[in-house]
Amino acid sequence: MIYDFVTIGGATRDISFFTDQGILINNPRDILRQQLLAFEYGAKIRIDKFNYSYGGGAANAAVNLAHFGFKAGCLSAIGDDENGRAIIKNFQERQVSVSLIKKVNGEHSGFSFIIISKTGERIIFTERGANGLLQIAAKDEIALKNTRNIYISSLSGNWTSILKKVFSIASRKGIRVAWNPSEAQYSSGLKKLMPFLKNTFIFSVNKDEAIELALAHSKLRGQKLKATFLNDEKNLLQIIKSYGPKIVLITSGSAGAYAYDGQKFYYQPICKEKKRVDTTGVGDIFNSTFAAGVELFKGDIKKALLLSARNTASKIAHLGAQNGLLKIKM
Repeated sequence: MIYDFVTIGGATRDISFFTDQGILINNPRDILRQQLLAFEYGAKIRIDKFNYSYGGGAANAAVNLAHFGFKAGCLSAIGDDENGRAIIKNFQERQVSVSLIKKVNGEHSGFSFIIISKTGERIIFTERGANGLLQIAAKDEIALKNTRNIYISSLSGNWTSILKKVFSIASRKGIRVAWNPSEAQYSSGLKKLMPFLKNTFIFSVNKDEAIELALAHSKLRGQKLKATFLNDEKNLLQIIKSYGPKIVLITSGSAGAYAYDGQKFYYQPICKEKKRVDTTGVGDIFNSTFAAGVELFKGDIKKALLLSARNTASKIAHLGAQNGLLKIKM
């Protein structure tokens, strides 16, 4: 099978709890944790409602890309449990190929517990489960050689081995790689990421992650960067771009998104959603929509950013990471 996109990373079953009992606390002294959601210690917290849905970076991206008419396959690992069977069924219903899904006997599937506040913002507690055992087998390498694009989301387990295989195939075959790293990757240090960054087509992070990479950059050079410098998205874009990715994308929540291709800076404000229900998966949807937009619009970054903003606004008005997505016929 020839794919337009193969996504690599996590697939989970999610349960979301809604509550208005949390208190949002501003924490400007910690640049990496500028806002905190707090609950009374030792208290019993009232839950307004709960909902089962599906998530995981690779799963969200694959479902989103399929909505744009792309032939999408998801390379993820699930357990031999009810949640794993439900994840497979969800993929099939949403026109995502499951031929690359790996079932790990004796393991449970990834699961996330999500607290959603009255404003729609969320905190995710995730257990990786079988996702941490993902490996690239010989048949997977064949599939990766037969795709036009690869989208890498959060990875755990032996992620270095996965990235080495994926980027080796991509560089030999001229396949574009869009990469949205997880905490395990960007916290490992820039030296470990450099070989992959220079071969990345689209590198996507949120602002906190970009700041962490900039801090790692400053340590390598014996510099100390001020908070005002780190809060400027253009500075962050230039630092990350210096490591080689073709396009750098930084999402910054309600402040919008920023992109840089080495020639021009781009900015996209958020599109006002009809209602704000759930922001779960918004990063996955924005980043994978941007990759889709770059493909659909022949490299037009401005159009890709606008499509991403519109799609995330549509998603935020619905519950769950994979609901409310726009559809475009190719």
